[in-house]
Amino acid sequence: MDRRSFIKSAGLVTTGAAVGSVPLAAPAIAQSMPTIKWRLASSFPKSTDAIFNSSELFAKTVSEATDGKFQIQLYPAGEIVPPLQVLDAVQNDTIEITHTASYYFIGKDLTFAIATSLPFGLNTRQQQAWIYQGGGQALLDDFFAKYNTVMLLGGNTGTQMGGWFRKEVTSLDDLKGLKFRVGGVGGKVLSALGVVPQQIAAPDIYPSLEKGTIDATEWVGPYDDERLGLFQVAKYYYYPSFWEGSSALQYLINKQKWEELPESYKAVLKAAAALANNDMTAAYDARNFAALKRLVAQGVQLRPFSREILDAAYDAAFALYDKEAATNASFKKIYEPWKQFRAESYQWFRVAEYNFDSYVYSQQAAGK
Repeated sequence: MDRRSFIKSAGLVTTGAAVGSVPLAAPAIAQSMPTIKWRLASSFPKSTDAIFNSSELFAKTVSEATDGKFQIQLYPAGEIVPPLQVLDAVQNDTIEITHTASYYFIGKDLTFAIATSLPFGLNTRQQQAWIYQGGGQALLDDFFAKYNTVMLLGGNTGTQMGGWFRKEVTSLDDLKGLKFRVGGVGGKVLSALGVVPQQIAAPDIYPSLEKGTIDATEWVGPYDDERLGLFQVAKYYYYPSFWEGSSALQYLINKQKWEELPESYKAVLKAAAALANNDMTAAYDARNFAALKRLVAQGVQLRPFSREILDAAYDAAFALYDKEAATNASFKKIYEPWKQFRAESYQWFRVAEYNFDSYVYSQQAAGK
C-alpha cells in the first residue's frame, strides 16, 4: 500500500479545512472493538470492601482500556447468584464472570483448593510466583477447563488470623468437640483433631458466637474481623491461620465467552486482573496493622497456637493430601509439582527473607 492510500484508509485526509480544525479520526483499533457487556457476580458482599473494591478497580480498568466498549457490571454476593453457586452460574452461562475463592468448591473436587490455599502451603508471594512463573497457571488452566471456565488470579488477603475463641485453646484436648466456624480444607484438617467444623455465612457469624451456638470462628484478619464486631463476643484472637498462609482469589470466566473475545480484550482482562490482584494485597497490608492496634486497645488478647496443635495439624494436613493424591488424578497432577515448588521456594525464603525478617522484627520488638 502506498503512502497516499494508507493515509486515506486511515481517515486522516481532510476536506479543504486546515488539519488543526478537523477532529482526528479514532484509532482503527478502537473502531474495530466490539461492544460487550458482562455481568460479574461476586461471592463477597460490599462490606468486605478490600475485596469488593478490587473488583470495582478491575471493571473500571477494563472499561477505560477499551474506551468504554467492554463493560462489566458488578453484583455483590447474593444479589443475582448465591455466593457459593457462582461457579455453576459461570459454567452454564447464567453470568459471564465471577470473583470468588475457588476453595469454596471443594465439594466438587478437592483440587479447587490448590488455587486458593492449602493448609501449611505457600505464602502470598510464593503462591503468586508458583501461578505466574512456576507452571501453576498452565496446570490450573487444564483443571478449570474441565469446568468450562478460565481462571485469572484476582487478589490475595495474605496470611490470615486463626480466629476468635471464647475460651483459651492451649492443647489438643481443648480442641475436642470445639464447634468452630471454619470451612474448606482447614475444616477437614481440624476435624481430624476433634474439632466440629461449622459452615456459617458471614451475616450469621456474630449472633452464632454471641449465643454460644459456636465456640469459635475464623473470618479473615484484623481489618475485616473488626468490621464484623467479633471482638465484642470473643476476646481470644489466635494466630496464624495455618490453613490460609495466603488466600488467593480468582476471576472465573465462562470458557466460551473467553474464546469469543478479541485477543486485545483478553490482554486487557489479564492486565486488569493483575492490577486488581496487587491492589487487594496492598489494601490488606496497609489496613490490618491499624485494625489490630485498635482491637488490642479494646481488650483483645492475642494468642499463638501452641506447637502441639500446629504439629498435629501439619501431620493431619499432609496425610490428607497423600490420601487424596492416591485416589484423585486431578489433585495428584497439580499437587506433586506444587509440593516440589513449595520445597524449593521454602529453601530460598529461609536464606534471605526469613533471616532478614526475623532480625528486623526482633529489633523492633526490642524497641530499637
